[in-house]
Amino acid sequence: MDLYAINTGNLKLDGGAMFGVVPKVMWSKLYPCDENNLCNWIMRCLLVVDGGRKILIDTGIGTKQPEKFFSNYYLNGDASLDKSLAEYGFTVDDITDVILTHLHFDHCGGAIRWNTDKTDYVPTFKNATYYVSSKQWDWAIHPNNREKASFLKENILPIQEKGKLQLIDHDCDLFPGISVRLFYGHTDGQVIPFIRFKESTVVFMADVLPSAAHIPLPFVMSYDTRPLITLEEKEKFLKEAVDKNYILFFEHDLYHECCTVAETEKGVRMKETFRIDEVIS
Repeated sequence: MDLYAINTGNLKLDGGAMFGVVPKVMWSKLYPCDENNLCNWIMRCLLVVDGGRKILIDTGIGTKQPEKFFSNYYLNGDASLDKSLAEYGFTVDDITDVILTHLHFDHCGGAIRWNTDKTDYVPTFKNATYYVSSKQWDWAIHPNNREKASFLKENILPIQEKGKLQLIDHDCDLFPGISVRLFYGHTDGQVIPFIRFKESTVVFMADVLPSAAHIPLPFVMSYDTRPLITLEEKEKFLKEAVDKNYILFFEHDLYHECCTVAETEKGVRMKETFRIDEVIS
């Protein structure tokens, strides 16, 4: 098995929204912002190559939305999904499976793109099966008023219309060496992959922990639909992560790609930080 971090670009989001009730004087010590309180966040996916399977976890924001939409998020950086795959010798046609942790636009937008003449939406990964939890699928196609701006039908419906959708109903072993668990605080049925790699377990944190700065328990995003459940899920998971020495892989942390955690007098905190290629080597 090999693991590759796939950078699909950066976006900027308000620090207050990203850290919820935590005051700026506290969160800004852990994650920087600009003069407009905007923090820069990466959209980092993970490619798992195991034998004939090439499994991509999340797909970034994509390229098909109009410029007016993208301008709201101040996209930046030179990376893209295709370019990052090419750095490791892969193309979108090589991908056999896509795990979408959830269907917010910055996680699944790259799953679907325009065809050549922009007359239809087509799967970016034409040879892949797309995995989404059934809870999240139902949640996204019947969106609540709070989240509906994050669930874009052009990102979601073509997956099913093109016959690529496979629903996950519960925690399970999805592939050899890869299990998934469902979380409910950020959005209903968020899928979190646990990857058994060598002697370690790498956990793709998605929006359970968008960054290392979100490890302290009170640091919960305003985007979370059930913040009290997020608190419960974080506390339980972080205790397990300490006990089992998990490697946490961050999707949105521009400054820390991976870390381990340890119990301290202030609670669970980041222990060591590193890149996924350092784990492989």
